[in-house]
Amino acid sequence: MNEVYEFLKNCGTYYLATADGDQPRVRPFGTIDLFEDRLYIQTGKIKDVSRQMKTNPKVELSGMYEGRWIRVSAEAVLDERIEAQQHMLAAYPSLQGMYQPGDGNTEVFYLKNVTANICSFTEPVKTIRF
Repeated sequence: MNEVYEFLKNCGTYYLATADGDQPRVRPFGTIDLFEDRLYIQTGKIKDVSRQMKTNPKVELSGMYEGRWIRVSAEAVLDERIEAQQHMLAAYPSLQGMYQPGDGNTEVFYLKNVTANICSFTEPVKTIRF
């Protein structure tokens, strides 16, 4: 899990894919956090991505760093605890102008049933599951 966290953190921006009915949706994301031995992402309740993950929790993330790329398949699970929101926003102070723990809009999701593949053109694929 730590290796997946570090890879996504180093990417800066990675891409999150969700399903909207039968239409895939992909958007840039930048939040990734480790809290209580789980990998978390953050969004706003008012955003389509929130609704999409609640309707169909299967997500994929992809990003590149130093000539390698990562593909992560997982299920996103909403964690409504203020402590999880506080931890995420402490890790991303730049978001505190838009989000506050318990504001009714801030949402954090942890990833479960994760399969991550770290790939390159010159190395074998490394698969990590948690």
